[in-house]
Amino acid sequence: MQVYLDYSATTPTRPEAIALMQEVLSQQWGNPSSIHAWGQRAATLVERSRVQVARLINAPPEAIVFTSGGTESNNLAIFGVAQHYTRPQHIIISQVEHSAIEQPVRLLEQWGWAVTRLPVDALGRVNPADLKAALQPNTVLVSIIYGQSEVGTVQPIAELCHITRSYKKSQDILFHTDAVQVAGRLPLDVQQLPVDLLSLSSHKLYGSQGAGALYVRPGVKLVPLLSGGGQESKVRSGTQSVPTIAGFGIAAELIAQEMATETPRLIRLRDRLFAHFSEMPDLLPTGDLIHRLPHHVSFCLPHADGEQLNGKVLVRHMNLAGIGISAGAACSSGTLLPSPILTAMGYRDRVAKAGIRLTLGRDTTEADIDWTAMALKQILARLIPQPQLTQGLMAEV
Repeated sequence: MQVYLDYSATTPTRPEAIALMQEVLSQQWGNPSSIHAWGQRAATLVERSRVQVARLINAPPEAIVFTSGGTESNNLAIFGVAQHYTRPQHIIISQVEHSAIEQPVRLLEQWGWAVTRLPVDALGRVNPADLKAALQPNTVLVSIIYGQSEVGTVQPIAELCHITRSYKKSQDILFHTDAVQVAGRLPLDVQQLPVDLLSLSSHKLYGSQGAGALYVRPGVKLVPLLSGGGQESKVRSGTQSVPTIAGFGIAAELIAQEMATETPRLIRLRDRLFAHFSEMPDLLPTGDLIHRLPHHVSFCLPHADGEQLNGKVLVRHMNLAGIGISAGAACSSGTLLPSPILTAMGYRDRVAKAGIRLTLGRDTTEADIDWTAMALKQILARLIPQPQLTQGLMAEV
């Protein structure tokens, strides 16, 4: 039995998107910047997709800038704001950002920018009071991830936005959120959510890899990362990838239609898997179990030694059982490094090397959940032959 539970890494491209992409590749292959019929047919497809993606977050179509994916969208948000300033300013992020935010901000820091990284609690959530205290007269951007991909915690973005807006220099402070994991799973309405910039990715919502979008609130100006033909309202030069954009559009339209029934179904499956895990003393859930992505299950191994037993080891054993999951820790020069997300949440290094994520999707069934739980229980019995008592686990972590 094959079970894929890594939907936060990528989702399988849905058949409707594949069919449309094939049609575009074979019949609508014009350059959308060309003014002849071939080009204008392609341009019409791009604009239709722009409307479809905009509707997913209740944005005006002209506020959608197509990119190559979530990483580019995040980089465009960070550098597109920063390059307005000839002198270094102040930026605020959290300690649990995706690397597509953390790395650009680290580069700004090397260029002299002041950076505040807001701490998180043991569940991975930002305290709004910390944001309020961190705002400064020279703060120009706040970027807080909406749904954390590794531990599933959903941040209080609306409250954080309002705090930023209420600051005395709020007209100069832009608010960005990486909503890649949230879009299509929780409602997003930028008419109600006062964000200025919001990142999306096609392959996280059953479109293809290679397409993304950045919502840019009307009136906000960004300095482009790329110079060239001035496509995407001169914000993102380069010939648009019409097939992937078309697939993104239809995927966004369909996931918006399905969300009302699919999100509750995912929550039921998520909670069913958590219930199975609650019977396993060798697993400790991570992240906020209440403010959580609907499709996301994560845990760590409190008895991990960081070498013979860690997240990567468990992923390999699960893969041999035909089950695809992911680990949060990364390898560098052959050495397993602790997850920076779990470290920020207060976990010790050896436990922060043993974080695991299972994420569910459209094809996940109850049978998949039950099979996964059974397989994981058997694998843990082999890896940890003498189960230890759970008393005092949090103190050990």
